[in-house]
Amino acid sequence: MAARTIAIYGKGGIGKSFTTTNLSATFALMNKRVLQLGCDPKHDSTTSLFGGISLPTVTDLFAEKNARSEPVTISDIVFRRDIADFPQPIYGIELGGPQVGRGCGGRGIISGFDVLEKLGIFKWEIDIILMDFLGDVVCGGFATPLARSLSEEVILVTNNDRQSIFTANNICQANNYFRTIGGESRLLGLIINRDDGSGMAEKYAEAAGITVLMKVPYNAEARDKDDSFDFAIRLPEIREKFQKLAEDIVAERITPCEAVGLDFMGFVRLFGAVSDDAPQPATAEELFGKKTSSSGNENVAEKSTLESDNQKMKRSIEKLTTEQQEIYRMVEQEKRAISDVAELTRREDSAVQELLASARKELARLFFE
Repeated sequence: MAARTIAIYGKGGIGKSFTTTNLSATFALMNKRVLQLGCDPKHDSTTSLFGGISLPTVTDLFAEKNARSEPVTISDIVFRRDIADFPQPIYGIELGGPQVGRGCGGRGIISGFDVLEKLGIFKWEIDIILMDFLGDVVCGGFATPLARSLSEEVILVTNNDRQSIFTANNICQANNYFRTIGGESRLLGLIINRDDGSGMAEKYAEAAGITVLMKVPYNAEARDKDDSFDFAIRLPEIREKFQKLAEDIVAERITPCEAVGLDFMGFVRLFGAVSDDAPQPATAEELFGKKTSSSGNENVAEKSTLESDNQKMKRSIEKLTTEQQEIYRMVEQEKRAISDVAELTRREDSAVQELLASARKELARLFFE
């Protein structure tokens, strides 16, 4: 039977490898044969899984073997750890990547998967393959499991901060894009790690239509376990959460999400009011220092401010009632007399004056709000 393949994506530094490692350990305790595949050039996904040992990477081994015209074998790149109280060993691979500034990490991911497929990774007697992927790199290599449907399912990991949620939204959009062109990876949902109770990630998930699979609160003991290369699931309160998620995954009790992700403005408005104004362009003159007098710069600033105020006034007028807009434009913009406006609109002079006064009052509120 083919392995169940799950890609776990998240922004660097939010506990993505922590989540993957403890999920791997939970599956192993359930007597499942698990392979954790680290897909990050830092090659540190499996460090805690292997008690602090840094595994040789596919990238490095392939380069060494290729230089000697030798083939890469399974034993060169796949490693196992037997843990006394676990019914199954845990297997690990690190794809690795180039040193900083010396190559493309995404290209390393693609090449690494090519090597693994030639070695028959998806035919091995493994129950579950967890792919630990860096999510805040947008080049195509890091989307390999989505683009090529190498992962059946996708899980997003986030904190409650805007940047990690933004990364999760990007991956949701990418997965949806690949689904529109034949991709088959299904989004299972989102895990909130180091949950501070602010509810921001849950607010995003609700708006985007993504299921929250698990919330893991910040726990100093869990952090200490991870820092000492042990499993946080040895703590009962952490184990209970991972156990439930793992059981739901195995039993296929999770309905995949149909989320497409939020567009940029829809996303940023989750965090507060955002102006619709266009950004103010800089000029070549100001950047090259061709403005020789302060008065010239002041004129540019005044002009930009005036343009901005005009746009704001236009938007404010559009928010008035239809009657208020009609009277205000005729009196203030077309400069018609009150009596003329009254005759044209078949109103009493007093009614026109009342509408004009209410329009002016509402505009003042809208403009300075």
